[in-house]
Amino acid sequence: MTAPLVVIGDVLLDIDIVGSSSRLCPDAPVPVVEQAEERPRPGGAGLAALLAAAAGRQVVLVTALADDEPGRRLRAMLERHLEVAAFHLHGGTPCKVRIRADGQSVARLDAGEGRALDGPVGPRVTDAVAGAGAVLVSDYGRGVARHRAVRSLVEELSGGVPVVWDPHPRGERPVQGVRLLTPNEEEAARLAAADGADITGSGLPAAGRRGRHLGRTRDVEGVAITLGADGALLCDGSQAPFLAPARPARGDSCGAGDSFAAGTAGALADGASLAAAVTEGVHHASEFVRAGAAAAFADRLAETGTARLVHERGEDAWDIVERTRRAGGTVVATGGCFDLLHAGHVSLLQQARRLGDCLIVCLNSDASVRRRKGPSRPVTPAADRVRVLEALSDVDAAVVFDDDTPAPLLERLRPDVWVKGADYTGANLPEAETVRAHNGEVVLLPLLEGRSTTRLLSTTRKGNAS
Repeated sequence: MTAPLVVIGDVLLDIDIVGSSSRLCPDAPVPVVEQAEERPRPGGAGLAALLAAAAGRQVVLVTALADDEPGRRLRAMLERHLEVAAFHLHGGTPCKVRIRADGQSVARLDAGEGRALDGPVGPRVTDAVAGAGAVLVSDYGRGVARHRAVRSLVEELSGGVPVVWDPHPRGERPVQGVRLLTPNEEEAARLAAADGADITGSGLPAAGRRGRHLGRTRDVEGVAITLGADGALLCDGSQAPFLAPARPARGDSCGAGDSFAAGTAGALADGASLAAAVTEGVHHASEFVRAGAAAAFADRLAETGTARLVHERGEDAWDIVERTRRAGGTVVATGGCFDLLHAGHVSLLQQARRLGDCLIVCLNSDASVRRRKGPSRPVTPAADRVRVLEALSDVDAAVVFDDDTPAPLLERLRPDVWVKGADYTGANLPEAETVRAHNGEVVLLPLLEGRSTTRLLSTTRKGNAS
């Protein structure tokens, strides 16, 4: 059995009060939030642990919990998905309440100043850290990462187990042997300033200087500074830092840093290099934001009781379709092999995306392509075709299907518009009946003349023969 990922840190109760607003309060210039709903979720290290569990990983959360109503709510939410090894939190459970209207935060209320004070932690905590396959310290400055017994347990791992330290400006210095420090830009600037370093500026140059400084002064193997939409910059003592770029993602970024740290720690637990782990962490964070971030995570917990939110790339389509429909948008889909992506494909996808609010590509699996095109196809395997398609700004997601036609997939997807190229004019489309049965429509779009994968391959073979 694989050793678990152990997440160590402070847990908060995050609550979003979500509604709509169309008017101001008569006695003050503040919005009136109507039809408000409460969406609770674990925050801090609790969110990082849940995200790791949502990716299918065995997780143990080492934290401090108070025996109050928010603390009991947190424990109930967490223990459904992972093991909790908790010691006593002195004072009230920290709670953060965001009031949101029409997708924007209008106020935040903070309560509870509980602290984890030095004292016994119990055998469950000791055994959890000793049996870790990797450790993520999610420090929110409320005492768990400062606790002497906890720090001693992490130090005893002696570098044999990868440790990721996600810092907080009010938190603690990492213990010796930490493999990766993961501050964001603001945290990196504050940490460097706290060391007395005069590193001014912003952007990649300043992040690189701060990363190298923190790597030296904090005695860590690598520093990965998260840069929001620009990804993360890894400084690991190499001649030049490594940039892991983020995929384009729009939405509430609350919790994206926890998603990055959890994804990175999980990859290190699986034996990945620092660069590969940081790249995986950026991917996790991008997908988290694309899926609606923490608000969607809370919805999923409330509606289904499951923590699973981060999926394989092709499965993200269902969250995108659901969000588009909730907003009253139009779902567009198209399909094909998309083997050796060319200008004709790009033109079709650009036209298709303009017809609605999201574009889902139904992609023939490798076996399906072979049945259609012969044993020498596809040239590019499905995983690579998905990656190339999803890198295009006009494609929101790609889903692989193994049937001879996309009809079974469309039965589930139920697009408002199904797009095919004009070369299908007059052809029998077996999936058309499925699309129209759900009030969708089939649309044929013009193609760039002379562009096809078959023609590209034929030209290449002739060139090689000569």
